[in-house]
Amino acid sequence: MATAKKAAPAKKPAAKPAAKKAAPVKAAAKPAAKKAPAARKPNAAFMKAMTPSASLGAVVGAAALPRTEVTKKVWDYIKKHDLQDPANRRMINADDKLKAVFGGKAQVSMFEMTKLISDHLK
Repeated sequence: MATAKKAAPAKKPAAKPAAKKAAPVKAAAKPAAKKAPAARKPNAAFMKAMTPSASLGAVVGAAALPRTEVTKKVWDYIKKHDLQDPANRRMINADDKLKAVFGGKAQVSMFEMTKLISDHLK
């Protein structure tokens, strides 16, 4: 008798592992090149020359100056005459010239000082 050969089951081609697709390349998150900031224009109100009163003129001079220069000159005067309180550097001890500017106060804070100075500018 003829024996029939059993047909081997058909082999399926070996399943290859699915090739992983490369993730789409994202553009590296580079910070945008910082552009040099445009030169900042000073505010015209600060740069306007203002005339100091007679009592403030004794400290900074009688010539018309912008607010920024007035503040700078007052600070120069304070440092030159060592008028900052050694215990609390935010406080200014007024001498005779500054008492006239500070409305007779013997001591003011540096923040209050700018307010009092602005009252002496026209």
